[in-house]
Amino acid sequence: MSITQTVTTATTSQVVPFRVQIVWRNVILMAYLHIAALYGLYLMFTSAKLSTSITALVLYVASGLGITAGAHRLWSHKAYKAKLPLRVFLAAMQSMALQNSIFEWCRDHRVHHKFSETDADPHNANRGFFFAHVGWLLCKKHPDVATKGKKVDMSDLLKDPVVVFQKNHYKTIALMSCFVIPTLIPIIFFGENFVNAFFVCGLFRYCWTLNMTWFVNSAAHMWGNHPYDHHIHPAENWAVSLVANGEGWHNYHHTFPYDYKAAEVPYTLNISTFFIDFMKSIGQAYDCRAVPKETILARMMRTGCLATSDQHYKPEEEKDF
Repeated sequence: MSITQTVTTATTSQVVPFRVQIVWRNVILMAYLHIAALYGLYLMFTSAKLSTSITALVLYVASGLGITAGAHRLWSHKAYKAKLPLRVFLAAMQSMALQNSIFEWCRDHRVHHKFSETDADPHNANRGFFFAHVGWLLCKKHPDVATKGKKVDMSDLLKDPVVVFQKNHYKTIALMSCFVIPTLIPIIFFGENFVNAFFVCGLFRYCWTLNMTWFVNSAAHMWGNHPYDHHIHPAENWAVSLVANGEGWHNYHHTFPYDYKAAEVPYTLNISTFFIDFMKSIGQAYDCRAVPKETILARMMRTGCLATSDQHYKPEEEKDF
């Protein structure tokens, strides 16, 4: 099945039809995953042990950190540096999230930033909430994603042995990390049965993590304030930050993508920043890049929507206290 859209080729101004080709295998897998996750949610409230549900919550946060503090802030944006033990931990947690290898995740994300809200953006929010959330995974990519994606430099990641090892052995590592180990933990340590362990800590936790990550691509590109740059779609969305380890301060992030906090205020619903700062305190994270307050204010005065600003956006002499 395909849907015809009108696009302009990159080399000419000629308008040609572009057929959106649905990948039915992905549709079926995603449908099953969400149905199974709903069953896992049902088991959480009917038969699973409390310790199993707590395990699922802990693994959700941990695997989320593999995406936010790892694939996103460390590897995609090089917002800070990490020593080998921390990189190995983040790679393991990113594998548990099962959202493609670090290399593929970062490639798509760098393309997303470079060509945001265009046909080259893998999850272009201009194509609607559903497409930005999950639809982009259910169909073949727009040709511009591959064409312009080749222009994005990924050589730095190929120099990281942790990234290369995970890339070469991703399927085995990801399946073990995402399903086998999360299922075994409550069985071995809490005496949980297989069905509860698999559907709660495996499938429900995985599906929940996916959707919370996807909200950054969908909701945080559609709803919220634009105090730093009102010319772009990404917005400050506290609800997304709450469920996505601090990734919802998206207007700031797309304005200053190299800031390791991905937000102006470090600890406002931002577990990822707290984690990175803790790792810094024990010597595992270092060279954390941050944007000076003067630079932030200058950018806000130039492109921001000051009507949405809060107290912490004002220079010191203008604060009310």
